[in-house]
Amino acid sequence: MNHAAVLGTGSCLPKRILSNRDIEKMVDTSDEWITSRTGIRSRRIAGRGEDNFQLASAAGQQAITMAGITAEDIDLIIVATITPHMMMPSCACFVQAEIGAEKAFAFDINAACSGFLFGLDMADKYIGANPDMKILLIGSEILSARVNWQDRNTCILFGDGAGAVVLSGSPDRGVLASNLYSDGRLWNLLYMDSPESRNPDLQRQRRGCFMQMSGPDVFKFAVRSMEDAVTRLLRQENLSTDDITLVIPHQANTRILNKLSERLSIPQDKIFVNVDHYGNTSAASIPIALDEVRRNNTLKRNDRILFCSFGGGFTWGALLMQW
Repeated sequence: MNHAAVLGTGSCLPKRILSNRDIEKMVDTSDEWITSRTGIRSRRIAGRGEDNFQLASAAGQQAITMAGITAEDIDLIIVATITPHMMMPSCACFVQAEIGAEKAFAFDINAACSGFLFGLDMADKYIGANPDMKILLIGSEILSARVNWQDRNTCILFGDGAGAVVLSGSPDRGVLASNLYSDGRLWNLLYMDSPESRNPDLQRQRRGCFMQMSGPDVFKFAVRSMEDAVTRLLRQENLSTDDITLVIPHQANTRILNKLSERLSIPQDKIFVNVDHYGNTSAASIPIALDEVRRNNTLKRNDRILFCSFGGGFTWGALLMQW
């Protein structure tokens, strides 16, 4: 049985840093208020020449280089995003053209902040059927384009960036197991509306094509759902938290991560956190974190990495990988 194993990682972050002090000048908030409630101190904001597909392509090219292959070796490109460059074509098709991956087929997936996790599971299924496949999986977001900059409850949270992995088959390492979930009944607690319909019979009142969230409800459900997904996955694999080398969760905010650490009895030094530098980058947060860990040389062969995430939809889940 072959599993989807990581051959290379990459990331790309916009040059502009937006600090909490900068946001103080935009809305009624303070550095202390933001930091104490979210742990976020700064985030990256895209500028000219840093559109979604451009960040995604740069992150993808880094992963390809680290993997020791070329873009022509890529068979499939998957981009997890809720902020594509256009509605159509997909961001993945723009990436394909940008990096010159001529023989790949390409598509996007939308599972909000859980998108990269869902993409890993999907890539593992492709590779299980064809172990020689080389898959470029990217999480990339330009959330600054879809934030209401007058809403202090949401504009403080989000940032832009992209992270990527190249995956291929391995018999003794890679994705071991996953538990993924959705509950569309709760969509209205965290959503982003579509543009105005051009069909008059389908027009309805819209609040705007930007992030809208019921923060307290999302917080409670996120902690409970990720705890449940992780607990079920470990029980399924007959493992305990002691068997896990590192947890790389979706970087939503430190209060969620601290609560998750407490409820799972996982020491905080086992949980990787970089939300203080980048904010919540949705589908990009886990691959950006993974690339940072990889480039710091803190992973060793056969280390067990646990990923978990939660996002709009609601979508959530956990995935276990052997390095």
